[in-house]
Amino acid sequence: MTVIRPLLLAFALTGSTCLAAQAQSPFSSPDAPVRSVTVTGHGEASARPDLAYADFTVLRTGKTAREALDAANTGMAAVLEGMKAEGIEDRDLRTAGFSINPQYRYDQNQDGTQKPPELVGYEVRNSLTVRVRTVDKIGAILDKAVSLGANEGGSIRFDFTDPEDLRGEARRSAVADAKAAAEILAEAAGVQLGRVLDITTNVEQEPLPPVPMLRMAQSAAAPEVPVALGENTIDARVRIIFEIAP
Repeated sequence: MTVIRPLLLAFALTGSTCLAAQAQSPFSSPDAPVRSVTVTGHGEASARPDLAYADFTVLRTGKTAREALDAANTGMAAVLEGMKAEGIEDRDLRTAGFSINPQYRYDQNQDGTQKPPELVGYEVRNSLTVRVRTVDKIGAILDKAVSLGANEGGSIRFDFTDPEDLRGEARRSAVADAKAAAEILAEAAGVQLGRVLDITTNVEQEPLPPVPMLRMAQSAAAPEVPVALGENTIDARVRIIFEIAP
């Protein structure tokens, strides 16, 4: 018996030390897995856009490259002056593309064989992107460009001058959505949520279908192109990992 008692006492002390350490830190071992729940949340924020981008192209043809280029230059110069007359600043006018392409005619012989291509002229395209800071004027801008010589389609895109407030609103909505999902899961599982271990987010603006531009001048009965602005939507998604409390 004198041998057994010290062993029992040592065992009791060791056991109580382990229990105390466990009570202080449920994850005392660095290799112990952290119990967690991972959820995703989605949030949106919408607002009327306050910025627009319009694309125009002046297309001209001629028997020679020089003839086509001169005609395109004249047409684009008129469009640029018209944009400035509508209050568009130089910083909001940008050449988006320029090309000169030969035009060929492909005929066949009477026996069905292909004749060598015949050069019949040249085609010049000069494209312009206009940033419109007063979106209510976009209809007048479209009409003016077409009336002054823009004759090939582009598109209209709507955006925000400063989207940060809207992005923040979408993020807050996404986090609230994720937290609500985590609380439901924790309640159903009979556990409590602890600290947030990780958050990842992705924010993007919902793309809107481009509005096709007219290919010919407006009639006198419709002096301005009708444009509906609608709303742009910013979409946010978050992934949050919550610790499950001990």
